[in-house]
Formats: sequence, structure tokens, C-alpha cells
Amino acid sequence: MAEERAQRRLAAILAADVVGYSRLMERDEAGTLATLKDRRRKILVPLVGQHQGRIVKVMGDGVLVEFASAVNAVECAVELQQAMAPPIAIFRTKITSCCALVSIWAM
Repeated sequence: MAEERAQRRLAAILAADVVGYSRLMERDEAGTLATLKDRRRKILVPLVGQHQGRIVKVMGDGVLVEFASAVNAVECAVELQQAMAPPIAIFRTKITSCCALVSIWAM
């Protein structure tokens, strides 16, 4: 039977979501979803990789990203804001530092 061990590490967490997402969805649901998926693939994923981050969770218009460095998290957030263009132009971002608890399954 596998044993579970817990490992702690310091992490910077970037939380971001689209400002006005409900309004955008009300106006054009299909277009908003298509634009958001395209921006994730072309902008978000490459930027997170360039700054040594890891996407932890995507939920609707929001995303949680883990970074080992607060500097990398801030640089990624700034570049994400700069790369966005209308109609999904403004991301609300928050960065926090925390001690992450990671479960490791031992065989």
C-alpha cells in the first residue's frame, strides 16, 4: 500500500481573473469563450513557462499559478497585463506568499 508524505515549500501564488467577465459573457458567450481560450494558449501558458511558474487551477475566467519566486510572479503578472488587448484587456491580479503543503505518494 502506498504511503503519503507531506512536503512543505514556500511559494508565491498568482490569482488572476477577467474584469467584466459576466458582462462579456452576456453580450457574446461563444466569442468570449473562444477569445479566452485563445489568450490562455497564446499568452498565459507561454508567460507562465517563461517565468518558471506552474498553472495549478483554471476556473472559468480565473487562474491560480504557483511560482517559487515572488519576483517571477510579479514579472509574469505585469507582462500578462501588458499582453492583453480588448475585449479581454484587464486582469485583476493578486499575489500572495504562502507555505504550500504538497502530498507525495510513496510506492
